[in-house]
Amino acid sequence: MKKYLAGFLLILILVSPLYAESAEVIGFSVTLGEATNSNAEYKNAMLNYFQTKTDKNVSEIPVKVITASEVNDISQSITGRTYGPSQIFSCAMVDLSYSPDIKVDVDKSKVTVVTPQMYATALQSSGIDKGYVVVTSPVSASGEAALAGVLRSYEIAVGTPIPEEAKKVSTEELYLGTRLANETGESQDNIAELFSEVKNQTQKQDLEDPSQIKGIVENVSSELNINLSENQTQEVADSVANSQKVQGSLTEFKDQLNNISQQLSTPEPNQDILSQISSFLQWAFEYLQNLISGQ
Repeated sequence: MKKYLAGFLLILILVSPLYAESAEVIGFSVTLGEATNSNAEYKNAMLNYFQTKTDKNVSEIPVKVITASEVNDISQSITGRTYGPSQIFSCAMVDLSYSPDIKVDVDKSKVTVVTPQMYATALQSSGIDKGYVVVTSPVSASGEAALAGVLRSYEIAVGTPIPEEAKKVSTEELYLGTRLANETGESQDNIAELFSEVKNQTQKQDLEDPSQIKGIVENVSSELNINLSENQTQEVADSVANSQKVQGSLTEFKDQLNNISQQLSTPEPNQDILSQISSFLQWAFEYLQNLISGQ
């Protein structure tokens, strides 16, 4: 009997660090708005929704709650709006194992204004061009305030903070894009394409001067048949200039994002940790069987 007990204790000692390691999921995070988190029905619905979007066990992932204070810190100076705790419903999931670029999945049955392309373009201003992003809400929402949760999800998944100024630039761009879509009658995706192309050309030419970027805005908007007023053109130029100016502060975050994404997308020569645990438990079961049978 003693040898059985000794064998069993040995197995527990050996397998426990494997379970401890598997509980830490690198490059994956879930955030819930505080109004959602405080409602058990909403919380469960969101976690179940995220589970349909990943093969990871969402119930084992530590959830970060996004508060109204966090949203207001980023967006209040831009929009003039102040959100209360009961208004923060939007939720996000980020998985950095997606390769090779970025994919944004928006629950269109709940998020009614901001599109996947708008999120992707705004995230680009915070140095984010990789990962699988899922955005949803238990109630109908425009999706603008959800950007704070997406950015926080990336910080958790990457393990490195995004400079506050960069987060504000992304938020400013998203709100400006939404407003321009309303003012011009263009679709949100057309406006997102405008921002994306202007930023791409601006980066290639390494420009930060709004007066120079304005010429690019005029050319791109003409090519896309988007009619912007003089003031709107200047607003886009100013927003892209701000995006350019914060890129230098994002070096550490972008390097870490690239490192983790590469690690997660590159097959390891050995089995992953869950496969190791499965194999070990199988060995342990057979070991105990042998002990009991006297072999």
